[in-house]
Amino acid sequence: MNITQKLAPSRWWRLMPIIFITYSLAYLDRANYGFAAAAGINDDLGITKGTSSLIGALFFLGYFFFQVPGSIYAVRKSVRKLIFVCLILWGMCAALTGMVSNIPSLMAIRFVLGIVEAAVMPSMLIYISTWFTKAERSKANTFLILGNPVTVLWMSIVSAHLIDLYGWREMFVIEGLPAVLWAVIWWILVRDKPSEVKWLTDAEKAEFQAVMNKEQQNIKPMRNYGEAFRSGNVIKLCAVHALWSIGVYGFMMWMPSIIKASGNVDIVSVGWLAAIPYFVAIAMMLIVSFYSDKLQNRKLFVWPLLLIATIAFFTAYLLGAEHFWICFILLSIAAGCMYAPYGPFFALIPELLPSNVSGVSIGLINSFGALGAFIGAWLVGVINAATGSAGASYIFMGAALVLSVVLMANVKAPKK
Repeated sequence: MNITQKLAPSRWWRLMPIIFITYSLAYLDRANYGFAAAAGINDDLGITKGTSSLIGALFFLGYFFFQVPGSIYAVRKSVRKLIFVCLILWGMCAALTGMVSNIPSLMAIRFVLGIVEAAVMPSMLIYISTWFTKAERSKANTFLILGNPVTVLWMSIVSAHLIDLYGWREMFVIEGLPAVLWAVIWWILVRDKPSEVKWLTDAEKAEFQAVMNKEQQNIKPMRNYGEAFRSGNVIKLCAVHALWSIGVYGFMMWMPSIIKASGNVDIVSVGWLAAIPYFVAIAMMLIVSFYSDKLQNRKLFVWPLLLIATIAFFTAYLLGAEHFWICFILLSIAAGCMYAPYGPFFALIPELLPSNVSGVSIGLINSFGALGAFIGAWLVGVINAATGSAGASYIFMGAALVLSVVLMANVKAPKK
């Protein structure tokens, strides 16, 4: 039995629940705006449909600008300290959203929320790359990113009921406060590196570090961040994640509104229906991460799935809104195929780049994902408002995914 097998139970059970809950809370506080938009925030504050799209997307603009600085701090200083502060700040921002009385204050809070959440995803991926080996990383990344669909799944139901019982203001306050409370638990339980914990022996720490060092031997060294950022693979991965995120976040932000408009159902029914695509996503993420680690072929579990999502979007467009239930099934397939590749995709980065630059490169790649999310969340809302249906936005999201497929297929695979 090798060292990773011996340590796996303790690392998985001690670390992954904390990682999952932290990212889940972050995703809750960024994604619930879509329900407020479907439930009356626009009418209450006098927000036009075009402005609503911009407000929903402003989060990702703040998210874009602070990914790399956050990653640099996480690599050079401490993931633990960074996430502790971010938890408190984003929980407060989310709760304050429920107290806004005008459009400028809402815009400011959404932008600041993006800034304080910017470091979460890259810091967590850096943390995972420190604690899990190449053979485990896709699975570990997937358990992190499962915080996305799992959160949207239960959030869709809980947010809808909170709005139905109290209103959108109370929903923001109630869903923002848990992050502040969780910050205390995070600080108590988390340590940055295996060398800092007491539940591993000195021999286990040394042997584990030897395994991690061995993984770096076949990776071409790079002097600095600039060399990494100029490499062909990093440039392609930035573009892939930006285009891919147009589809993911265009879908995620406006799915409640699309269902409400196309299906002509009440807000509680919207919540239950919006949860279904995320059941599909969760199942596919678990299956894909298992086989990605088993076969050690990351690309095989990224671009083919994005291609299937593309086909689903285009087919939904051709069928039109009058075939709501068939389109809903296609959108559920698209959701699963857009979410499933995340684990393999982020596992690929530290396999392509040496450890001295891989962490901050993750931040750069994720920042371009945020830029794509901004474009997707904004333009899908604008397109839906301008056309009065979701058909044109299916074409837009599908076209972005086609380009991501082509680029991903041309990323050079790591040496075995």
